Amino acid sequence: MNTAAIHLEHRYAAPPSSVWRALTDPEWHARWWARGDVKAVVGHRFELDMGPWGKQACEVLAVEAERLFSYRFAIGTLDTVITWRLTPEGTGTLLTFTQEGFNLDSASGKSAFEGMKPGWPKLLEKLGTTL
Repeated sequence: MNTAAIHLEHRYAAPPSSVWRALTDPEWHARWWARGDVKAVVGHRFELDMGPWGKQACEVLAVEAERLFSYRFAIGTLDTVITWRLTPEGTGTLLTFTQEGFNLDSASGKSAFEGMKPGWPKLLEKLGTTL
């Protein structure tokens, strides 16, 4: 299987605690990306409402408070893993984002990768304006 990943880094002036809240608090998460019952609890299952792409099932895989948040995304359809790593930088935060496991052999996987690759930088900018 031919797989692909998206890797991005973004710096925010906000401290890791603020970035963490935007990633793990449902109200804040909805402000910059999608509505859903997101929680930083390993094993927690939730859905993200992706509007025209429907509700996507997710499951939390790893949590290290204010440092690491990872979950399976679009279980049963896209089956990728999204990982957020937060590194303190002075009074700000370096966010390292990865979405991996896109199946480029499937039409839907290839389409999602081609759409999300340019889309994620815009979402990370929107996250910054939300902070």
